[in-house]
Amino acid sequence: MPTKTILRTGSLTVFDYQCTAGPHDRPYVEVHGGHSVSYVRRGSFGCHTQGAAFELVAGSMLIGHPGDEFTCTHEHHGCGDECLSFHFSRELVETLGGRRDHWRVGAMPPLPELMLLGELGQSVARGDSDVGLDEIGMLLAARFVDTVADRKRAPPEVSARDRKRAVDTAMWMESSSHESVDLERAAREAGLSPFHFLRLFAKVLGVTPHQYLVRLRLRHAARLLADEERQITDVAFDVGFADLSNFVRTFHRAAGVSPRQFRRAAKGDRKILQEKLAAAV
Repeated sequence: MPTKTILRTGSLTVFDYQCTAGPHDRPYVEVHGGHSVSYVRRGSFGCHTQGAAFELVAGSMLIGHPGDEFTCTHEHHGCGDECLSFHFSRELVETLGGRRDHWRVGAMPPLPELMLLGELGQSVARGDSDVGLDEIGMLLAARFVDTVADRKRAPPEVSARDRKRAVDTAMWMESSSHESVDLERAAREAGLSPFHFLRLFAKVLGVTPHQYLVRLRLRHAARLLADEERQITDVAFDVGFADLSNFVRTFHRAAGVSPRQFRRAAKGDRKILQEKLAAAV
C-alpha cells in the first residue's frame, strides 16, 4: 500500500494511505501500532476486528488501538480506497481523556461532526487552508473521544494568568515567526500541553496558533515586498515559508493577488488596485 508521511511531530504523525486492493486480493491480518483515526476520503473497504465487522465508505473513520488486530477486505468494491490517517502519541491520548474502550470501537460511520474535520484536514493537506494539520488532528481526536463518550467538552476556563500566557506566546511568535515554529514548540514556550495550548490560544486570541503564525509571516512578507527589491523566493524563505509554491499560494489566497502583483501595486501600479476594487463592487 503506497504510504506518504505528510507530518511528523512529537504528538502525532499524519499519513496518506492509498490502497489499490480489489476483490481478488487475499486479505491479511494487520496490527495497529498505536492510537489512530483514519478518515476515508475515497472508495470503500471492509474491516474485521475484535469480533465485529464494519463496512467503511467515504466519510467513515477507522479507529486504531495499539496492539489490536484487524483485517481489511475489498470484496464489494474494486477500486481500492484512500485515507488520511492521524496517529497519536500516548501522552496526547491521555490528555484528551476518555476510557480505553473508546479507542476499541473499531470504526465510526460517516458522522457530520467527524466528517467535516476530516474534510478540513484534506484541505489543509492540499495547502488550501492556513490551519495547522497538527491542530486538525488534535481537534479530530478530541471530537472523536467526545462523540464516543457522548459528552460535550466545555470551553476552557480562561484566567488572567492564562490570558497573559497566550499574549506572551503570541509576542514570542512575533519575534520568532521566521524560524521553524510548530504547535509543540509554542506550547512549550507557554508551559502547556499542545492540546491545552491550542484551545487556550484560540479562545483568547480568536485564531489558532498556526493561523497566527502564517499571518505573521504574510505581514512580514508584505512589508518586504513593498519596501525592498529582494527576490520573491528570498522573501518567502526569509519570513519562514518552507517552499516558494506554498508561499505564493498562501499569499494569493490572502491578498487576492500574487506576490509579484502586490509588489507592483505597492510601487504605484494603480491598475492592479483598480481591478481589485472593480471586482469587489
